[in-house]
Amino acid sequence: MRKLSLLISCVSFALAAEAQSGAPSDRLDLYSWKLTLPVDTPIEGTPDELMSKELKEFVDDRHFFVDGEGSVVFRAHCDGVTTKGSRYPRSELRELSNGRDASWGTEEEKIRTMEATIRVTGLPKKKPHVVFAQIHDARDDVLMCRMEEQTLLIERGGHPDVVLARNHPLGKPFDLRIEAGGGRIRVWFDGKSALDWPTVARGCYFKAGCYTQSNLAKGDKAEAFGEVRISRLVLR
Repeated sequence: MRKLSLLISCVSFALAAEAQSGAPSDRLDLYSWKLTLPVDTPIEGTPDELMSKELKEFVDDRHFFVDGEGSVVFRAHCDGVTTKGSRYPRSELRELSNGRDASWGTEEEKIRTMEATIRVTGLPKKKPHVVFAQIHDARDDVLMCRMEEQTLLIERGGHPDVVLARNHPLGKPFDLRIEAGGGRIRVWFDGKSALDWPTVARGCYFKAGCYTQSNLAKGDKAEAFGEVRISRLVLR
């Protein structure tokens, strides 16, 4: 199983041609998101960040584009620039509220929801781990949805992992729903309840895309990458 995963891990899964069709903003509603890319800004060592208004026609042929099936491709190579406090590169959306960084608490009465249809289509070879969705708080991740080799799981710091699926083929789509509010975080995987977790966190926001969990120090080559394709992404 591991051998099979690694044979196809550092190359994008051949589900569709890479011919682009429009901008990602034509496929997903990006009004409530900003994008972090694993590339330098004019300030060395600082990754590029684009606000929602800048994403209207934006395409990056290497990191953020539309595939031949109409999904938005998020790709982050293992030699990419990282955000402050992280060792790993990302091509990832971060939730906004009225054009500013979103910040909410799980204890609030309002239920906040993120729904997505996702395919993980690329994993680095040496450390084949990719994060495709998160809830982050003011200091650190609260919940991370990951693929590790062929296992989809939810990671929570200091709590047992929750397995969503084992032996999940690279490139197979799945539906994910995450709700936060009323003092709980709930997760559904392909329509089935996977997690109902009483927890309090503040300064929270959703993230979605590709957060590659490897780098050159882990033994992966510069051309190795993680890749996630999203065909549906909705915030409520």
